[in-house]
Amino acid sequence: MSQDNEGEVIVPGIAGEPLEVRTAKYSRKGGQANLRRPIFLLLHGWGSNEDDIADLMRYIAPYNDYVSLRAPLTVPGSDRGMFGPGYSWFHRALPQGDDLDRDGFAAASAIDQWVAKNLPAEREVVVMGFSQGGMLAAHLMRVNPERYRAAIALSGFLAPGSVEGTAPADERLSSLEKPVFYGFGTADQVVPRYESHAFAAWLDEHVWLRSQSYNNLDHSVSMSELADIRQWLADIDVSSGLM
Repeated sequence: MSQDNEGEVIVPGIAGEPLEVRTAKYSRKGGQANLRRPIFLLLHGWGSNEDDIADLMRYIAPYNDYVSLRAPLTVPGSDRGMFGPGYSWFHRALPQGDDLDRDGFAAASAIDQWVAKNLPAEREVVVMGFSQGGMLAAHLMRVNPERYRAAIALSGFLAPGSVEGTAPADERLSSLEKPVFYGFGTADQVVPRYESHAFAAWLDEHVWLRSQSYNNLDHSVSMSELADIRQWLADIDVSSGLM
C-alpha cells in the first residue's frame, strides 16, 4: 500500500498481489489461557476490524482462546467515520470471477502464512469469519486443509476456482471430511441468495457440512445462529461450554 500527498491510504489496484497480515488481537493471556482446546482464528468482513468479530466469542465459545486478525487493506475514506478506519481482505467489497479467485488466494495465503509463523504447529485451529471472512474461512480449507480443525463461515460466498492454482487443495479436501458450519440469512441483500445456495452446494460436496439458513436475517448474525454454532461446536468436540 502507499499514501497520497494528504496521507490517505491508497488501495493497490492489482488483484491477487501478495498481502501480509500485520495486526492481531489475542484473547486473555495472549491466546494461551486454555491450551487444551483449539484456538479460534477470527476473520472480519469488509469495512470492519479485529475487535468487531471478537465480540462473538463470548456467545459461542467463551472458554476457548482466540486470535482476531486485521485485514491488510484499508477501505478508502473509512478513517473519516465515527468508528475509525475499516479494513478489507479484498480490493472490492464483493469481487467477482477471476478477481475473487486471485484476491481470495492472496488473502488466504497471507492468513495461512501468519498462522505458520505465529501459532504452534501442534495447536488445533478453528477458523471463523463473516462475509469476506466467511469466504476466507472456507477458502483456507481449499489452500491448506490439513492445518485447520474446522471452519465457520457466516454470510460467506464461494470463489469460482477458475484461475489455476488459487484453490490447490480442492481435489483432496473431500477425503478429509473437515467439519464446516455455514450460516446465512434469507434476507441478505449483499450476498444474493443464489450465491449462498451455490456456496452451500459446493461445501456439501467437499466437507462435512452443517448448513443453516435464517428467515428474515439480513447480512448479519443472529442470536439463534450463534446458539446453533455453539451446539455444533459441542457436537464436534471443540467446545462444550465448560471449563
